[in-house]
Amino acid sequence: MKSSIETITSLQNPKVKEVTALQSSSSLRREKGLFVVEGRREVERCVESGFRLRSVFYCPALCRHFPIPSEEVRIFEVSEAVYGKIAYRGSTEGLLAVVCGSAQDRSLEALDRNGLGDNPLIVVVESVEKPGNLGAMLRTADASGVSAVLVCDPHTDLYNPNLIRASLGGVFTRNIAVCTSAEAIAWLKVRGISILTAQLQDSELYYDTDMTRPTALVFGTEADGLSDIWRQAADAHIRIPMLGSIDSLNVSASMAVLCYEALHQRRTSDSLRNL
Repeated sequence: MKSSIETITSLQNPKVKEVTALQSSSSLRREKGLFVVEGRREVERCVESGFRLRSVFYCPALCRHFPIPSEEVRIFEVSEAVYGKIAYRGSTEGLLAVVCGSAQDRSLEALDRNGLGDNPLIVVVESVEKPGNLGAMLRTADASGVSAVLVCDPHTDLYNPNLIRASLGGVFTRNIAVCTSAEAIAWLKVRGISILTAQLQDSELYYDTDMTRPTALVFGTEADGLSDIWRQAADAHIRIPMLGSIDSLNVSASMAVLCYEALHQRRTSDSLRNL
């Protein structure tokens, strides 16, 4: 049975007000167990990861075709004015979905159940404040194939609309755990995963550091860097050389450099073992 399609043209419609409230309020997202996903790719990746859509909003002037969801999903056709009101960004292909709850267990225990392989590469992000930065890091994590991302002591929720959009749906495709820094350190130590902290002080160049064994790359905020708990727990401190006047990269750019260095080292090591 196909879902019926309802039409919304009024900006004062209660559904319009609910979506805009969910877009702007993390507390409301937690209270209702709902969040909003914009864009065809992002919605598809969300569904593929096991989330259930409650409703879909589409603007025919911007979105001509989209897969008809399964039964029990309400579909709303909206005007351009209404879509402009409910969309976090206007350029999201005219497709938006309200998603029910959390289909993914974001605990450290879930990472063990999912399995990380024999030689995991973990990314740890401490106290990131900007949703766009965390979203970009999750996009890089997906591109470089990291085993998991640990989001420690976060200042933003994983279903912030800017985070979802910046990650291009990477928030749904990666193994992610949300925990405290102390919990993450204990979890990594028990599993023998080497902790490498990205910092400028008391550090060695990243390409002189072995990343071929089970490794966690740890990143702090751009403003304050890493807290002392991570500096003290580290097996090594590593840095990216800064050759200009600016002494740091954007945290998502730094992560990309180090993740691909780890990937390069591991592939080179595998090639040498196969000679």
